[in-house]
Amino acid sequence: MGESLTLPVPETLHATYAVAFVTPPADPRELARERVTRLTEPPLRDLVLRMLDSPLLTLDLRPAAGFPPLPADLLAAFGATRRELVGIAAASHLLAVRASYRPGWPPAHEWATRAIAGAVGGDPPVPVIDVFTPQVLGEDRLRRSLPGPDGAVRLTDWILLPHTSGPDGFWFTTKGLARFGLPELQTENVPEHLVGPWGRLLNGLASRLLGLWLERLAVGERPVVVELPEVVPVGLRDVAAAQGDREPSHREVDVRLRLDTGEDGEPVLTVPAAEDGPDGLESLCAALFGASRPA
Repeated sequence: MGESLTLPVPETLHATYAVAFVTPPADPRELARERVTRLTEPPLRDLVLRMLDSPLLTLDLRPAAGFPPLPADLLAAFGATRRELVGIAAASHLLAVRASYRPGWPPAHEWATRAIAGAVGGDPPVPVIDVFTPQVLGEDRLRRSLPGPDGAVRLTDWILLPHTSGPDGFWFTTKGLARFGLPELQTENVPEHLVGPWGRLLNGLASRLLGLWLERLAVGERPVVVELPEVVPVGLRDVAAAQGDREPSHREVDVRLRLDTGEDGEPVLTVPAAEDGPDGLESLCAALFGASRPA
């Protein structure tokens, strides 16, 4: 078994947000420029305006029938309210805000498209859809997810952790690491009583992996591949960092990863669900958070 995993580095990353209008703006680019300038604080404002003035970001406004239909069932599964779904269905026009950018920090493609979509869709408020997830972003949640003056964000505002039940437990997968060029994480056969703690541990693992990924991308010229360790330490500090919090404890556990190929042909990082031993899900959660037994 090797000591590292070789991950390809995408040449370009893409982000797409949709804004659903009943009455479309006459000039969405000028509306975006005016509202971003007025409502967004630097340094995010400067980044967004640079992207808006570059060929890396496009605004495509057209009748709603000119786009593929938005997946109402998935939007509902990821939290869209009936009112939001009705608003999307009633929209006469959609504005697609798209951007591309290189892997690394900051993720300008995501920050700029989300900020612009929120700005043009905020007064009066209309549905803003993160097409990647897909998920409807409420005005307050969208605003809180954007970086503050120090450039910090909560990773959990950009990554979802859906899980579905099966005959042998729950299947977990992240939905959002691909925004940064990383493969998504997955675990199968998670016992029901570990759903909560395992979700927290995966959030911490995602935070630690993203940090390692960005460190390697920042060294020298942009690499074609990145080597990440097969065994990654995950601590309470990583779990807290994913939520935008701080944690004084240095307690950590080692999590083993396996590079697989998903059903869509894309690489995926699997945390094997060993039944027992130090790599077992029960053992990892107990070592990091304390015992978690069935009721």
